[in-house]
Amino acid sequence: MESSELKRSKDSVNSCESARRSSFPDEVLERVLSLLKSHRDRSSVSLVCKDWYNAERWSRTHVFIGNCYSVSPEIVARRFPRIRSVTLKGKPRFSDFNLVPENWGADIHAWLVVFAAEYPFLEELRLKRMAISDESLEFLAVSFPNFKALSLLSCDGFSTNGLAAIATHCKNLTELDIQENGIDDIGGSWLSCFPESFTTLEVLNFANLTSDINFDALEKLVGRCKSMRVLKLNRSVSLEQLQRLLVNAPQLAELGTGLFSQELTIREYEELESALSNCKNMHTLSGLWDATGIYLPALYLACTHLTFLNLSYAALQSVELAKLLAHCPQLKRLWVLDTVEDKGLEAVGLNCPLLEELRVFPADPFDDEIVHGVTEAGFVAVSFGCPRLHYVLYFCRQMTNAAVATIVQNCPDFTHFRLCIMNPGQPDYLTNEPMDEAFGAVVRTCTKLQRLSVSGLLTDLTFEYIGRYAKNLETLSVAFAGRSDWGMQCVLGGCPKLRKLEIRDCPFGNAALLSGLEKYESMRSLWMSACNVTMNGCRLLAREMPWLNVEVMKEDGSDDSQADKVYVYRSIAGPRRDAPPSVLTL
Repeated sequence: MESSELKRSKDSVNSCESARRSSFPDEVLERVLSLLKSHRDRSSVSLVCKDWYNAERWSRTHVFIGNCYSVSPEIVARRFPRIRSVTLKGKPRFSDFNLVPENWGADIHAWLVVFAAEYPFLEELRLKRMAISDESLEFLAVSFPNFKALSLLSCDGFSTNGLAAIATHCKNLTELDIQENGIDDIGGSWLSCFPESFTTLEVLNFANLTSDINFDALEKLVGRCKSMRVLKLNRSVSLEQLQRLLVNAPQLAELGTGLFSQELTIREYEELESALSNCKNMHTLSGLWDATGIYLPALYLACTHLTFLNLSYAALQSVELAKLLAHCPQLKRLWVLDTVEDKGLEAVGLNCPLLEELRVFPADPFDDEIVHGVTEAGFVAVSFGCPRLHYVLYFCRQMTNAAVATIVQNCPDFTHFRLCIMNPGQPDYLTNEPMDEAFGAVVRTCTKLQRLSVSGLLTDLTFEYIGRYAKNLETLSVAFAGRSDWGMQCVLGGCPKLRKLEIRDCPFGNAALLSGLEKYESMRSLWMSACNVTMNGCRLLAREMPWLNVEVMKEDGSDDSQADKVYVYRSIAGPRRDAPPSVLTL
């Protein structure tokens, strides 16, 4: 009898032979493969046989790179010669919490130099947590004559002068999306750099810039760009100016307002209401800085077709939210501040039966004496009224095991469950028990779960539950939790699809770190900070897994026994050459 390995080998050979005998012409195969939009599907297709590998290679026009150090730009260019769109991520997510040194790396310039030589036809660049200078933005603007789309999310190192270069030189630009970046905002004159003949812009987002902008230039730009569908303004734009913009752009599908509080006459209010109601295609609304109840009714007629309402910059009270939601029957995504309190979330449950995503952010996360906020009661109320809910990010100051069990029973299709109890190590406030059974209920009930963030008082039992039941989990974030190495060992040994593991301020040590030797080969990255990992443990990991990059961050660059922050990731490019002294590559 043939061994199973030999049988699989023969089957593979037969499959390739069959593929060769019935192969399509190259042009047909490339056309078929071009219809695949998922980068995972395309990667799988490329493994079928050599012909399919080559066809996928030549037909791919977009590449997604989840870690800029997992591969080099030269390798990407050799593998895919016809790329027109690149999505590239840089720093670890914990850079958002100032846990990564400012000069850590992830500079885009070396990538741009290679792209300019190999992809002069590049049209789109989407960057997240990358370092990009004004010089790099100017190089980008003059190097790619057909460049169309630039998206910068949580990037840093540039100023509005860099935006001026993009506006000046990118004659075919359709998208400029600048959000949540560490940008040096030195004025809004960059908007006047778009040529008077420029008419192609479809997406413009500068919501997080702080300075006043050149409104005359903005009004003319919006008036010229008749295909503009996304416009997100910063808080320097007044209600009166918003009304003038909307008159010129009734076709908008996504609107981010500026400041939503101003002394308006009755006529000005009616003009604003009319301009908003004429936006018949609008499905996304955000901004609303400092919104007050007196002007919210102007939005009511425009809310009929909204599917996404982002109120994360509007500190609404429960009554104001309830009145607004009564006019949003189609809502699928909702972001709010915890100023809406539980009463506001009860209104969500009553008015939003189609809701799929809810994010509740803290208005003031550092005020321990805060009197408002949300509790488990509001979350439970949403779960009763919104059975389609599958994505949640919920910041609260108290929670119970029973409440979480009820929530997931009502909404068993969660794919993303991110619960943040803001006081570290907080138990079930009614029973004083750990929150183990809460997250046990989540992973047992929600079989589609892909991303999980845990918080509260947790023992190793939580991680035993995760390892046993979370078979589709891809990303796990842990802080101030666990009792011993056993917890992390359960996760690494039991979650077959795990790709990202983020851990901070936990008692896990070398045994936990080294238990993932087989798992790290299939994961994208591991982050551990303020744990019990030592330099010797990291060195042993690096020695056992030479194709991994094991980096230890130390602000003073010392090589003492404790490994303060550890970042482990796969790379086919080898150790990076631009690490600062504070990053030790083992």
